[in-house]
Amino acid sequence: MQKEVMFSSATDEWATPQDFFDKYDAVYHFNLDPACTHANAKCEQHYTRAEDGLSKSWGGCRVWLNPPYGREIGKWVRKAYEESLKPDTTVVCLLPARTDTKWFHDYVLPAGELEFIRGRLKFGGQKNAAPFPSMVVIFTSK
Repeated sequence: MQKEVMFSSATDEWATPQDFFDKYDAVYHFNLDPACTHANAKCEQHYTRAEDGLSKSWGGCRVWLNPPYGREIGKWVRKAYEESLKPDTTVVCLLPARTDTKWFHDYVLPAGELEFIRGRLKFGGQKNAAPFPSMVVIFTSK
């Protein structure tokens, strides 16, 4: 991805940096990535845009979710929260830190464990950092 594309709205997919994923995978041992491409999937079990991870059950899984960051992001966050209510389900989300959004106030703030990322991530091995701050949100069944 060229710098011009990364800093525009030409794409809503931001590939997770491998070292960042590895840090969380060491703790959670993920087995599902429901929002990825075949090329950047972080788990053997994964769904691409065509396979529509929003329509699948994530119940009983340890999920890594780095959803598309476009207008549909609220649907992904709601899905993460709802799936985490199922037994033995944990969903760890890498999200833009958009604390002014409806999805943040409706799902993240009341139900998620928050970790704000210091600095800016470099997605997909890019040379430049993202133009937005990021956070990790953890939803887990109790």
